Amino acid sequence: MIKHNYSDKYIKKIYLTINRLIKKNLNNLNLANLFKILKSNKFFLSFIILVVLLLSYLSIPNIYNKNEISIKLNNQLQKKFNLNFNLSGNLNYNFLPRPHFIYKNSSLLKGQNEISKIEELKIFISLKNLFSFKNFKINNLVIKNSNFNLDNQTYDFFIKLLDNNFKDSELIIKDSNIFYKNNDDEVLFINKILNMKYFYDNKNLQNKVVSKNEIFNLPYSVELEKNNVEKKYFSKLNLSFLKLIISNELDFGKEVKTGLTNLRLNKDRFRATYEINKNDLIFNLFDILENSNFSYEGIVNFNPFYSKIEGSIKKINILHLIKSESLILQLFKTEILNNKNLNVDLNIYANKSQNFNDFIEIYLNSRIKEGLIDIDSTQFSWRDNINFTIVNSLIYIKNGELILDGILNLDIKNSDEIYKFLLTPKNYRNKLTNIKANFIFNFDQNIAYFSNILIENKNNQSVDKILKRLVFKKNKLQNKIYLKSMLNRALKFYAG
Repeated sequence: MIKHNYSDKYIKKIYLTINRLIKKNLNNLNLANLFKILKSNKFFLSFIILVVLLLSYLSIPNIYNKNEISIKLNNQLQKKFNLNFNLSGNLNYNFLPRPHFIYKNSSLLKGQNEISKIEELKIFISLKNLFSFKNFKINNLVIKNSNFNLDNQTYDFFIKLLDNNFKDSELIIKDSNIFYKNNDDEVLFINKILNMKYFYDNKNLQNKVVSKNEIFNLPYSVELEKNNVEKKYFSKLNLSFLKLIISNELDFGKEVKTGLTNLRLNKDRFRATYEINKNDLIFNLFDILENSNFSYEGIVNFNPFYSKIEGSIKKINILHLIKSESLILQLFKTEILNNKNLNVDLNIYANKSQNFNDFIEIYLNSRIKEGLIDIDSTQFSWRDNINFTIVNSLIYIKNGELILDGILNLDIKNSDEIYKFLLTPKNYRNKLTNIKANFIFNFDQNIAYFSNILIENKNNQSVDKILKRLVFKKNKLQNKIYLKSMLNRALKFYAG
């Protein structure tokens, strides 16, 4: 039998009370005073009716067979939410705060395949037809502590749920996980659902889902609406930890879907247009200034997954790239990009630096391949006198801090101009054409470590000791004075 929340002892008390009241009133009952009793005992009658209703209410699950209940509920769930559940035999019934059935350890099917294991499933019943098993209707559905396994065949499962009718119902998913897998059944990433709610938005007259989530322990929220008249999806993604809000409008009415995205990063505003089809995504990203400062274009292939992004910008903000609190570095630190199934090429060209005017012709070449991130072949110039190239690089996390490890090559075009800038004494001005060094840069501490410094293919241990550790300050003038002093000391030892 299905268990109830009230104990047998408590229900027995109710029955005894009813019996006493009935006995008391039956002693006075005859044809002459029946009407008088009925008229004068409104409270008594109300109480009797209430108790009868309560007892009927509590007895509903016991009247019917559990298999009958499960078949009825499953049919209703398929009809209302287009969901096919494998309901377990572990069934309970609760009437507070609203009447509902509870299934433990059930599952959700897509065709013949199980796509989710559900620890707790609550099915809320409408009060309107509560006493009619044949006509009772499901109001709301709550899925709790479930694990969804999605792949390239079922990736749009949560989007398709918006096709259902939520005008008189809600679907809520709590404390659950989504495992996204590739064709080899390898988990690409795990998304935690804290609270997801599907409902009908009476203001906009359309279905809507609002969800609070976590990915790699980082919180974010999503809102998604489907407009069947305009054939469009409207969504908003809030990445609060990055101070980034992305609003999107997707037209799904045609085979090739088109979209418009607006991004707000702190006070900056950007816009992107894109086309998406079965195999790939093509996009263009630009700022919304009258004279656009940058533009990026790229393509994302879905199977196998590969992305290539190229762009140009008039002035690049180097501090945004190297400050520990910057967007890109925070993204690196989440390790979301350290995925063996993620392959991305990102190439950006900038005329000059926004923060350091002497750096020009900046070409940032970054690559993510098989879980490794590098910036090999990244190049930039100091005025027209030095060309810098980074090779054999790797970006990784060590003790919670972001590290760049690599080799820095300096191809010197005009050493005399460098000496003038550094105010190097003339007796230390040997001709220079090439310097090469291993380096490690800690983004969190703003410290660079150099080793195996080769000047004209020769190592000088004294130079290594002087330039072993460079600590960069927040003030640019302080850095300029500090670096000039350190480099002149190294040149002095090199010149002998």
